[in-house]
Amino acid sequence: MVEQNVGGRDRLVRALLAVVLTLVAVNTLRKGKRKTSLLALVGAVGFGFNATTCFCGLNKTLGIDTTDE
Repeated sequence: MVEQNVGGRDRLVRALLAVVLTLVAVNTLRKGKRKTSLLALVGAVGFGFNATTCFCGLNKTLGIDTTDE
């Protein structure tokens, strides 16, 4: 199992960013901007993964642990 290093406000912010970036992806796709939409979608998936699994590879690399917030 993966060690958790994302929690508290950090987890909430990542979840909100995932929602916002999903909305950006949908809106930009409707406008025909595929590259922007794809980038926003990749970001949304990344932040969504972080929020649901409570794990961030960058946090682990930098030695950051926000689970005790």
